[in-house]
Amino acid sequence: MTRRLPTIHGITEHDAGPYRMERLDLEFSNGERRQFERLRGRGHGAVAVVPLLDADTVLLVREYAAGLHRYELGLVKGRIDAGESALQAANRELKEEAGYGAHRLEVVRELSLAPVYMSHETTVVLARDLYPERLPGDEPEELEVVPWKLDALGELALREDFSEGRSIAALFAAREYIRRQADGG
Repeated sequence: MTRRLPTIHGITEHDAGPYRMERLDLEFSNGERRQFERLRGRGHGAVAVVPLLDADTVLLVREYAAGLHRYELGLVKGRIDAGESALQAANRELKEEAGYGAHRLEVVRELSLAPVYMSHETTVVLARDLYPERLPGDEPEELEVVPWKLDALGELALREDFSEGRSIAALFAAREYIRRQADGG
């Protein structure tokens, strides 16, 4: 069943740190009226990079996660700067965080973070044919680079220090993308 999108009768907004909080005055197709709130990002989007060291190995980084006050394993990720494409941002972040660049970069898909109340999307980028190159980044310390076998993603997904949803989803999506390419689809 396809539904008609609600009619937006008005939007009010105010600043909420790095986001803009919007209140939408909505009318649904059944005549019900509601107000929903959503966070809108101020930037140009974000990337999550799946860097393949070889056909079977992805590179993860371990970095301090202030929200949980612990070190977490995850993918290279970061903001897309003004004037940058997602692929350019992915290659820059890869050099800053993991010390590698990539000769081949491909968009796998877009992931939403919390689509019920947030507009934020992350572009998942597969990076192949890596070469060593480091750029200075904004991290306060050099990140530990951890190779991980793609056939052990199930084990990784159950680790206590690997909990970020974007990294988990991006790795499984990238693995499926790689499998379909290998199968010719």
